[in-house]
Amino acid sequence: MAQGITDPIQYSPLVLAYMGDAYYELFIRNMLVDQANEQVEKLHKKTISYVKASAQAAIIDHYIDAEMLTEEEMAVFKRGRNTKSHTIPKNAVPSEYRKATGFEALIGFLYLKGDTERTEELIKAGVRFLDEKKQ
Repeated sequence: MAQGITDPIQYSPLVLAYMGDAYYELFIRNMLVDQANEQVEKLHKKTISYVKASAQAAIIDHYIDAEMLTEEEMAVFKRGRNTKSHTIPKNAVPSEYRKATGFEALIGFLYLKGDTERTEELIKAGVRFLDEKKQ
């Protein structure tokens, strides 16, 4: 757990996104390793399908459409989405990248708040949504 700041809302949106990115990717990697003992290359490709900006943007759109977020969670997402980022990856659409940053800020906020139950609930709902979209 982070030291110093007791209320995670006090962190900048990009710090929240930084933490959310790490937590989300680790969660996905754990999930995929639990599912199958595969070659690392295959695990990496599967991981990318969940953690790329377009997937995260689709997940957050799903949360919004399904009205899954609390008022506080929506505010954190919007703070992250609206934050100016100095770099956008070459393969990312700017609007998707901003939504992905908001998604990661939300995950980071929930993680730093210590609400792992809610964090995992949202991540699992997002994974189910992406899996259903693939079929």
